[in-house]
Amino acid sequence: MVVWENGGMKKDDYKRFRIRTVAGADDFASMAEVLTRRFAKALEQGSVLPDLVLIDGGRGQLNAALKVLQDLGLDYIPAVGLAKQAEEVYQPERLHPLVLDPTSPALHTLQRIRDEAHRFAITYHKKLRSKRTIQSVLDTIPGIGPSIRTSLLKTLGSARRVRDSSVAELAAVPKVTPKLAQRIFDHFHPPAELEPDPLIDCYNDQSQPGPKGADST
Repeated sequence: MVVWENGGMKKDDYKRFRIRTVAGADDFASMAEVLTRRFAKALEQGSVLPDLVLIDGGRGQLNAALKVLQDLGLDYIPAVGLAKQAEEVYQPERLHPLVLDPTSPALHTLQRIRDEAHRFAITYHKKLRSKRTIQSVLDTIPGIGPSIRTSLLKTLGSARRVRDSSVAELAAVPKVTPKLAQRIFDHFHPPAELEPDPLIDCYNDQSQPGPKGADST
């Protein structure tokens, strides 16, 4: 979730949400969970509420958002949806979407906010996938259990740093012995296979003819 304020993106107020209650790909339910958690916390903490809620999607996504706002008693906050395909603006009180001029500064502002939300979400999902992949790889290294894996991630800060650390850096992690540090490093940096020496190989090639007059059988 991103925030726009005073003509620009306010990155300090961006929020990431890992879906907890929705099984499978349910866009409407996921959006409802995110908005519920975001605004319920804002009400609890007395935080500033937005002047407008912009939803990435069409009528269905907007209706899901409106239901959340109504349930929380925030239905006085205006909300609109921006559908990607035709860049149409959906409003609660209008049956048909609003089609803005493609050159409209208002449309460009909505698009900029929507595109920033996409960028923010994609970056987060890539980070999660990378973290899950490296963590699963750590589990396959002999000698690494949940305790050592947690120590590695807590000390080095991320799964990527575990992969990129030197043997000395890995050995400095609590519970990681020098031998295990070397094993982890070797797992992520396997030595390149040595290419056969052509001079040695030519003498081992059984297809080469023997000395003149010698029996080749």
